[in-house]
Amino acid sequence: MNEKELILRAIEIKKNSYSPYSDFAVGAALLCADGEVFTGVNVENVSFGLTNCAERTAFFKAVSEGKRTFEAIAIVGKDTYLSPCGACRQVMAEFCDENFRIIFAKNENDYIVKTLGEILPFSFTEVDMK
Repeated sequence: MNEKELILRAIEIKKNSYSPYSDFAVGAALLCADGEVFTGVNVENVSFGLTNCAERTAFFKAVSEGKRTFEAIAIVGKDTYLSPCGACRQVMAEFCDENFRIIFAKNENDYIVKTLGEILPFSFTEVDMK
C-alpha cells in the first residue's frame, strides 16, 4: 500500500470520530508489516483526560488482533499537519523501531513523512528497562 492509499483510508475513517466537545475529528490508518491496515479515530469524553487519540485507537485495535509489527501510520485532521501527542509517540515506540514512518497529511496530495526516530529521539524503550 502506498502513502496516498493509506492517507485515503485515514480520511475515510475520520468521519467516525467521536469529537462532540472539540469538533476536531482525527483519523488514522496503521499499516502492518503483513499489509493489513487498521484504522482509528479520536474518541472524546466529557472528562478530556479520558479521551483516546486516533493513533492509539488504531494501534490498540491492531494489537488486540495479534499484530505486533508495523510499517507506517497516516494521520489526518483538519487543514494542518497533525503530530502525534507524547502518549501516542510512546505507544509507537513500544511496537515500532526508529524507521517507522509517520505520515502527517492534510490530504492525499499534501503530506510529509517523518520517522519515529526523528519525532521521538532518545525514546524510552524496553532496552532502558535492563
